[in-house]
Amino acid sequence: MTVPAKHKNGVKQHYKCAVLTISTSKYWKRERGEEEIDDLSGESAQELVRENGHEVVYYQVLPDEEDKIAEGIVNALRTGADFIITSGGTGLTTHDVTIEVVSKLLTKEITGFGELFRLKSYDEIGTAAVLSRAIGGVIDQKAIFCLPGSPAAVQLALQEIIMPEIAHILKHVKE
Repeated sequence: MTVPAKHKNGVKQHYKCAVLTISTSKYWKRERGEEEIDDLSGESAQELVRENGHEVVYYQVLPDEEDKIAEGIVNALRTGADFIITSGGTGLTTHDVTIEVVSKLLTKEITGFGELFRLKSYDEIGTAAVLSRAIGGVIDQKAIFCLPGSPAAVQLALQEIIMPEIAHILKHVKE
């Protein structure tokens, strides 16, 4: 048995997840009661989490506002979620503040996540991958992954990095 296989051996396989979409336009559509908010990334994240045998226990659409993002993360942690997926607010505009908020809350950063995500993104989108500030980390013995808002980026991160390693990550996070 390989070392990675030994580390994954005997770990719990079912976890609870919170999904947060960070988008001011989607937030206001929801606040106005519009039925279609077109949250393809949030929907994709939930679907991929469920397809991998995990439960989505919380879903929220938040505006690109530091206090609302922090409040959303605190609320997600209170649901008993083992890990949080955020989508959106990771770019370079002045409105993209997800990384700034989450970085202040982290007890540890999972540096390899961002590095691997950008490497895999480079294979798909070329040098535009440098615009990504995606990060992973730990808050209160829970994992959090902040992803770009594009559905393709969410699928890439979840299918190729997060889902294959989430049990292994959470085993260590909870030690």
